[in-house]
Amino acid sequence: MSTACSAERVTIVAARHREAVALVAAEGAGAELTVLCVEEDSKDGRAALDRALADAGRRGCRVEGSPRTIGAQDGDVEAALLRELRALRPQRVRLADPDPVHVSYDEERDVPVHDEPAETAAAALAALTAVREHQLESGIPVFVDCHRAGTDGRPGTAPHSRYPHTTHWLTEGFDGRLSAFLPSAAGVVRWTQHEPGGAAWQGPELLSGPRLMPGLRVVRDAHGFPHLFALRRIPLKDGGDDVAVVRATQYRTGHPLTPWHSLGSPNPGNRHRSREVGFPAAAFDGAGGLFVFVRNFGHSVSYRHQGADGTWTPWQHLRGVRVADELVTVTTAGGEVELFARARDSAAVLRWYRSGPDGAWTEDRTVPFSPCPGSMAAGPEPGTVLFRDLRTNEPCVWWPGATGPVPLGGADGAGPVTGARGVEVDGWTYSLLIRSGPGGACAVGVHAEGRADTGVWWNELPADSTAMPAVVRDRTGTVTLATLTAGSQLTLSHRESPSGGFEFGHWYTV
Repeated sequence: MSTACSAERVTIVAARHREAVALVAAEGAGAELTVLCVEEDSKDGRAALDRALADAGRRGCRVEGSPRTIGAQDGDVEAALLRELRALRPQRVRLADPDPVHVSYDEERDVPVHDEPAETAAAALAALTAVREHQLESGIPVFVDCHRAGTDGRPGTAPHSRYPHTTHWLTEGFDGRLSAFLPSAAGVVRWTQHEPGGAAWQGPELLSGPRLMPGLRVVRDAHGFPHLFALRRIPLKDGGDDVAVVRATQYRTGHPLTPWHSLGSPNPGNRHRSREVGFPAAAFDGAGGLFVFVRNFGHSVSYRHQGADGTWTPWQHLRGVRVADELVTVTTAGGEVELFARARDSAAVLRWYRSGPDGAWTEDRTVPFSPCPGSMAAGPEPGTVLFRDLRTNEPCVWWPGATGPVPLGGADGAGPVTGARGVEVDGWTYSLLIRSGPGGACAVGVHAEGRADTGVWWNELPADSTAMPAVVRDRTGTVTLATLTAGSQLTLSHRESPSGGFEFGHWYTV
């Protein structure tokens, strides 16, 4: 049964026409596309956007009208954008990076230097406010993608997301019920299963909380409680904004989260430096301790640790090679947390590990793979990392001690690959992988647990997803797949037999 529905309505908001070109190029086939510009542009800028929209039409997008300049004559850009959004009713909005990465630093003026005009980030921030207000008015989730002008600010490279794909957004709670969490313009939205294993759900429900940026990390602890990590923007008294890492926990499925607790920033209180804090990566170790890592203003790694007794350390810094804003944590079979980070100035990956719970962090520069930007994720088996190869786009898996990465097949599609382990079939145990295929299709692969080298069997399922598809294996052994339709509806499918094959039942929308 196909879950195909009407095309997703996507609105691109940019400072000027030329800044919209890369955002249009990032849009895949099938969308209904509109473009809003805050300011008028030159003839060359308008022509460049016209060419980009023509290319989008040839890719399969439906371009709705000509780009519009909002013309905020009273100077209230946010109000003008809100009026346009009310008429367009987009389901997804694409923006530039609201917090661009600096390329150098002006020591005399004590300010970072960027290679793009300040109006670009200002337009993105105004649009974020307008989209948030539109979602609060309409009650309908709007999802936001923010794109860097280049890979970590380097010119001549393709744009990628400021905030990582939310990968493990479908998770089992302490009581066995499932929850789905996704970041939206107005905050985290949640769907909740009524009873374990049941087909009845409620949602989407907008969870109360602070003004969050449109990214989310979901990490489950050993007790089954999901922990949510995000970035929060806080106005400073002297102007500008402070961006801080925040965390909330769901202890009772379907009930309110704990208040969002601020973990601060490794560069706090500085309206220039704190805005560039990277997106948090987090993991629990075998003793119940929590590690939270971010890329800091200087492009090294900072972290905080919460012990099992609840005590937090201050922010501490890991020395080494400068990194991009792409961090992935894994927990090994021995319960140790390790960190992987893509290098900022090369195609390399760095790894940090400790020799024991009280050991110092060691930087490993010998990791033998180069990933596509935005494709790294923790694998379903302890200590493994999944990624797409930079040269071939093929999903691969690697773990410390392996001589090289293991190709997994399925080079089509984009984005991370995730999965679930412990899936039993006829007495054998398998790992199940899930990824996006061409045009957002959902593809599922399986291999013998611990033996990815024996080959992966991929099967493309009749479901498309505008978000990274998700999978969870619950305590009963039931495997559930989740996608998000173009209409922003949660769609699910369950494995038909708990122990007899990899066939999945019909997809249903909640």
